[in-house]
Amino acid sequence: MLTALAIRNVVLIEALDLEFLPGLGVLTGETGAGKSILLDSLGLALGMRADSALVRSGEAQASVTASFEPGDAGSRIAALAEESGLSLDPGEPILIRRTLKADGGSRAFLNDQPCSAALLREVGGLLVEIHGQHDDRGLRNPAGHRALLDSFGKCDTATVTRAHGAWRAAAEAHARAQEEVANATRDREYLTHVVAELRAFAPEPGEEAALAEERATMQKGARLIDDLALIRELFGGSEGGLAQLRQAARRLDRIGAEHPLLEQALTLLDRALIDASEAEDALEQAVEALNADPARLEAVETRLFDLRALARKHQVAADDLAALAEELAAKLARIEAGEEGLAALAQAEAAARAAYEQAAQAVSGQRRDSATRLDKAVAGELAPLKLDAAKFRTSVEPLPESQWGPQGMDRVEFLIATNPGAPFAPLAKIASGGELSRFILALKVALAESGGAQTMIFDEIDRGVGGAVASAIGERLARLAGGGQVIVVTHSPQVAARGGSHMLIAKSSDGTVTRTDVRPLDEAGRREEIARMLSGADVTPEARAQADRLLEGM
Repeated sequence: MLTALAIRNVVLIEALDLEFLPGLGVLTGETGAGKSILLDSLGLALGMRADSALVRSGEAQASVTASFEPGDAGSRIAALAEESGLSLDPGEPILIRRTLKADGGSRAFLNDQPCSAALLREVGGLLVEIHGQHDDRGLRNPAGHRALLDSFGKCDTATVTRAHGAWRAAAEAHARAQEEVANATRDREYLTHVVAELRAFAPEPGEEAALAEERATMQKGARLIDDLALIRELFGGSEGGLAQLRQAARRLDRIGAEHPLLEQALTLLDRALIDASEAEDALEQAVEALNADPARLEAVETRLFDLRALARKHQVAADDLAALAEELAAKLARIEAGEEGLAALAQAEAAARAAYEQAAQAVSGQRRDSATRLDKAVAGELAPLKLDAAKFRTSVEPLPESQWGPQGMDRVEFLIATNPGAPFAPLAKIASGGELSRFILALKVALAESGGAQTMIFDEIDRGVGGAVASAIGERLARLAGGGQVIVVTHSPQVAARGGSHMLIAKSSDGTVTRTDVRPLDEAGRREEIARMLSGADVTPEARAQADRLLEGM
């Protein structure tokens, strides 16, 4: 809902600060007072084309700031802002600001964050519908007609959306498999060779590190072989050091009882024998570990070098060769079983398409039924609005398959024929003016709670009508305003009397500078303005009495 509008230096408006209330608000004033300037200013804030002619003469720039309570549109606006890199809380008020320089440059801000005019247009479309000469989207734009009809008829499009997603996923899986099989088939000979080579070599994860360690160990053994042989000779044999120690221990054991020091020497010698025996065992283990068998060393080196060469050939780490072998073998297997797999995917795609078509056709039927009911509801609103010669029709036509989407396979558009025998044409093709505005009012009343912006603005919807028709327009505007906010620019006293709030637009001049101003009216002011609308420049007692009757009747 629009809560406030601040305008600076726009054409005849020097400075203007307005507050708006829920319900039906009316804007009145004499012809030429500047009502269009007010709507142009709001349009500028909502992202419409920035025309430098809007900047007040002699000023460097104009600016317009509009404040909104977003209501249910808050989450969608926050999502749009996030897509543009902005941050908004879905529940916070929306502040839109647009500045326009005299040289034509403009800047846009959403909650004080710089943004594009395109984003303002998207956000503005969620917040405000303007019907009349300023309406270039809203109900005149067929892009939104399908959603309005679906909301009116409570059509179950969620099932269609899910079915469309499943169909697209199945189609993409089938296409990927077709491409993969086609590419792989061309590589069959290469894959067969590579898989055979890898399987024959049989690489294992961690094999490179194990071979490198074994090779390094054997290379060490080759360097130490002479030293190890000499050490073993010194230890072993009947003349070796360990044998002589054992002989010394046996002799000492026979004489050890002769003196305590001999016993002590025997104890130490026994300990030395134990350590020497352990040293001999460790030496033998080292000799075995450092075995430098030339044949084994050559085999290890060959395997290691071949493993690394194979890894370089396939541009992977040596440890990944085993996984590569499995991957390529699986790819080769898919080629061999490709036709069977493709057939299964084709069947899945066909089944998903059939499910989508079934769901979409069900919604198409709901739309046609809803269109009939909507046409009847709109037809009931036309005669009271002096459109009894006109006809309304909701067109539900099938789309070509290339345009089927998550919302189904229908194109929906609201069509009108303004005269008997005239062909039906889109709303956008009908000349703007009061007649079109009344058509849109009839449609909005018929759609009632079926979506749309919370704030609706009607520009001179009562143009060219009066009396009972004007009263019918006022009654319908008030009905629409019951669920949100409607602002109407009107020349009709019957419509003005329906307003919950009333603003007067007036133009004044001091002989040098001309200004447009807007002020809210109290009850006495409303009575006087409605009387003026009834009688013209000279307000008569009869006009005031008639204004009282209109206000009392509301």
